[in-house]
Amino acid sequence: MKRRDFVKAAAICVAVSSSLPTALAQEKSQEHGLTEDGSIQLIRSAINRGITFMDNCWDYNEGQSEMRMGKALKDGYREQVFLMTKIDGRTKEVARRQIETSLERLQTDHIDLVQHHEILRFDDPDRIFAEGGAMEALIEARQAGKIRYIGFTGHKDPHIHLHMLKIASDHGFHFDTTPTSAVSRKWFCPNWSNKTSASWA
Repeated sequence: MKRRDFVKAAAICVAVSSSLPTALAQEKSQEHGLTEDGSIQLIRSAINRGITFMDNCWDYNEGQSEMRMGKALKDGYREQVFLMTKIDGRTKEVARRQIETSLERLQTDHIDLVQHHEILRFDDPDRIFAEGGAMEALIEARQAGKIRYIGFTGHKDPHIHLHMLKIASDHGFHFDTTPTSAVSRKWFCPNWSNKTSASWA
């Protein structure tokens, strides 16, 4: 694949299923003329070229990203990828509903990795690990074979991420993944505009 083709494909991928706000994503999709069929073709083309880590989130594009991904992974493509999605529910009930919704949208009986999305506030870890918190839903889903691994993402203060790890340790839990942004706009980009609409995946 030529560099210009890769850059164009990457821009479209960001518009379809990354963490851009819905309005901007729709604008980009329209700009590139990316239909649902085009999204499916793009995802399958990526898989055919060796890209097998599929990222998503329960609330990307108001659920459209997961639905398009699910359609793209039919016809044997699901077996070729490591499928990840994220949830933002902080209570057990909300997290359970989001997991079930993601499974339905992605048209799969299991998700390889589910992550708590956007651990941004110091009370997020306490809410997630509290009695009746979201972690209970993820653990139960893993025990039921609906998910394989559990992680979290963070996009703000590294101290909050460390607090999440400490609270997990206090509860005897070890995360399988703890990915955060390679570059934090607060810690490494002090001049980053607060008006920038794109968030970090």
